Amino acid sequence: MPLPRISPPLVNSANPWCTTREHLQNLFDSTNTGAITTRTSLLNAFKHDPRIHQFAFFDGGDHTSMLDDYEEAEIPASHGGSLNTLGYSPISLTAYLDMIEIVIADSKLPDHIRKNKPVIISVTGSSDAVVKCYRMIQDAQQKLSNPLCMEINLSCPNIPDKPPPAYSKLALIEYLQAVANVPNPTSSMRVAIGIKTPPYTYHDQFQILIDALKESSSPTCPIDFITATNTLGSSLLLGDIDGTPVLSSASGAGIGGMAGTPLHPLALGNVRTIRTMLDQHEELRTIDVIGVGGVGDLAGYMRMRSVGAAVVAVGTALGREGVAVFGKILQAST
Repeated sequence: MPLPRISPPLVNSANPWCTTREHLQNLFDSTNTGAITTRTSLLNAFKHDPRIHQFAFFDGGDHTSMLDDYEEAEIPASHGGSLNTLGYSPISLTAYLDMIEIVIADSKLPDHIRKNKPVIISVTGSSDAVVKCYRMIQDAQQKLSNPLCMEINLSCPNIPDKPPPAYSKLALIEYLQAVANVPNPTSSMRVAIGIKTPPYTYHDQFQILIDALKESSSPTCPIDFITATNTLGSSLLLGDIDGTPVLSSASGAGIGGMAGTPLHPLALGNVRTIRTMLDQHEELRTIDVIGVGGVGDLAGYMRMRSVGAAVVAVGTALGREGVAVFGKILQAST
């Protein structure tokens, strides 16, 4: 089963600017988003520590940077890159499910849009925890006409001692088989399941993904979409020539995940490669790809669509420009 209808095919990615109810309300109420995505949550809220969980925008040319403790309007357009040492959302999945109901009910969109606009709920945790998340989202779906989707984030590079599962075939299969075994309530529409992948950099990594999907496809593949790609880990911004990191982090090294325009070519390559490899296997062809990485204008959006993204997601540019970025992208096409 592919993604539900998302029109326009433009959404926000799971990022810091879809954390709060206010964030989600503004995103949902925009006529320029075809669906919204929540920030990645756990069953229990992640313990956010502003001393080590930080974010900065930077210029990809001269590496000048600005921390995220300033107004959006002050961020120069040249600061198209971002680096973060963040973890997951400080808001639990239960709170997000309650929040989504309120956001939908409070929206001023026309009813035919308000009651049908999809919501992608990004989650993570152990395979057992993700199964619990899925059951909770299934329960929430029974109360809503809006299609709900679950995105399993298997690719955050910033969690100490927890490498991204999407680099391991065995770990991927564990998650895929776990969700495949969850029955779907007959009284409601099926909640689509997706996985968020890290930036792959060589063929064998892509093959691990495809092999895991194929081995989990009996009788059918449990995955409906792949979100590609997450931030690129092991990245570092220095504030001066003496080597002082711009950000703090759990390790103290300031190393985190890079996104925005510097990631765009790698994201395009990941989307094209994943789409091409999925299409080589009949049992995987119906899987949609959500393309994310460095899109902030019409040209980036069109590039992402041209390499096979059914839907395009925006992250860093949302933080830099606010919800208006979606209108800027779409209006440039008219």
